[in-house]
Amino acid sequence: MPGMTGPATARPAEDALLGRPRQAAFITAGVLALTAVVFALVADHGMLARIQRLDDAWLRLMVSGRTPPLTAIAKVFNVLGLVYVTLPARIALAGFLALRRRWWHLAAFTAAVVLSEVLIGSLKGIYDRTRPPGALVATSGASFPSGHAIAASVTAVAAVIALVPPGRRRALWGAAAVAFSIVMGLSRAYLAAHWLSDATAGILLGASCALVTALIADQLQRWRNRGPRPARPRRPAGVPPPRRAGSSR
Repeated sequence: MPGMTGPATARPAEDALLGRPRQAAFITAGVLALTAVVFALVADHGMLARIQRLDDAWLRLMVSGRTPPLTAIAKVFNVLGLVYVTLPARIALAGFLALRRRWWHLAAFTAAVVLSEVLIGSLKGIYDRTRPPGALVATSGASFPSGHAIAASVTAVAAVIALVPPGRRRALWGAAAVAFSIVMGLSRAYLAAHWLSDATAGILLGASCALVTALIADQLQRWRNRGPRPARPRRPAGVPPPRRAGSSR
């Protein structure tokens, strides 16, 4: 009737985080395995000596190829990775997801960021690697892994998962996020703020955090959406069970 409000419409269910969970699990396992290999190699003193030779050669290449335009671009990326930029961006994205009531997407994004921040400090303390000499920007703390690379990778990859629906568009945006993370890592090595292996480990670790938390949140979301199994109706007392077809006495 006019002037009367109808029944409240149910809010549509939140879209699943991952379109193909099995495929996402394989990708996550591959990235995790590669991340573990890199960290294990750097932890081994014999392998670290070989890695250091590669890092030294890469640093010499970066120093010999420096130009004012490239240095200016690298310093822009240095600013983009600072907490004064990443923190407001993360808060804004989390607020947007909360306003849209995309709670599972918000949980995956927030968990990825928190996990990465916890790992940055603890891993730097464990490895305690010395930074390269002659950095073009201010640095502090240990070198391995690169905090800028981790922050760029986890924020970009987790943001794509949280904001872009599964499908071709997410794949394209995901490729852009990986490219941004790689450029951030290369800029750290160019500025001599980190060794190349520091940046590589940071990119992989950030992506791992984003993928793992998304996979876990997706599985929890699917389990929650399934809900409890309906209870079987109880047969009244004295009523015999129905006979199966084809049964005989």
